[in-house]
Amino acid sequence: MKIVYAGANALSVLPLAALREAGFQICAVLTQPDRPAGRKGTLTPCPLKEYAAAEGLPVLDFVRVRDHVAELLSVGADCMVTCSYGQILTQEVLDAFPRGVFNVHTSLLPRWRGASPIQHAILAGDAETGVTVMRTEAGLDTGDMLLQERIPIAAEDTAGTLAQKLFELGSACIVRALRAVEGGDAVFTPQDGSRATLCKKIRKEDCSVDFSEPAEKICRLVRAMNPEPLAFTRLHGKLVNLYFAAPSEGSGPCGQVLRADKRGILVAAGEGAVNITQLQFEGGKRLAAADAVNGRKVAVGDVFGGEE
Repeated sequence: MKIVYAGANALSVLPLAALREAGFQICAVLTQPDRPAGRKGTLTPCPLKEYAAAEGLPVLDFVRVRDHVAELLSVGADCMVTCSYGQILTQEVLDAFPRGVFNVHTSLLPRWRGASPIQHAILAGDAETGVTVMRTEAGLDTGDMLLQERIPIAAEDTAGTLAQKLFELGSACIVRALRAVEGGDAVFTPQDGSRATLCKKIRKEDCSVDFSEPAEKICRLVRAMNPEPLAFTRLHGKLVNLYFAAPSEGSGPCGQVLRADKRGILVAAGEGAVNITQLQFEGGKRLAAADAVNGRKVAVGDVFGGEE
């Protein structure tokens, strides 16, 4: 079965590599155009494009794939697989593949349809998540499901660690799913739309820490926004990014530093306290809490979240 594979980020390389190892023929890799990066704004290919070029795979990098249906048809692929591609597929694009378009979605659909399922699973305190391989249709992640696998969300999982687990799982899932399609054994299950939850793209303002919230909720936010775009607060009016924090015991005015030592920076929350163990001050590098304390960047009595 001949496949067009669509993706962009570094983790989307994993399912593509798995499909190739399984013997599927990759006719073309569909990805995003080069984008400005770094302080100089140098045009830089996305990780999937770099991988495809290194492996000698044909690359299509359309600004708007919907405007290039003829080129997709000319590839002569049987189906397309998408994984973190980032563009909406019109019905014309879907119809270009006689055996269908299949998406590797990192949630247990119909829960967390949309752009940020990994972050929202952590934010919501879900005990588990997983991968769904679905047949793509014009709606937002509404297609019939071909395969679904579950994994637990560990208490220490960040969006980064959980994404790694899910994309590794998704790599195995898409191989199994396409073998079923190829062999005529695929069974599709409609989603229960009444159970659907939606998640939008994460905005920077979604990452602001409110220390009047319970400690558990604040720590889920920190985990969900690591490695990017990062949860943030302010200290003495300057931005502070938070990488790791755990709920702890403690009480005091919300945002006030209760303890600052090698164990972490303990900050009072609306319920309990938050023990920050890694952070980054504006204009600086990522620091362990002990280094921030030794460098006198933070001390007991300081208040996070204020403007001054």
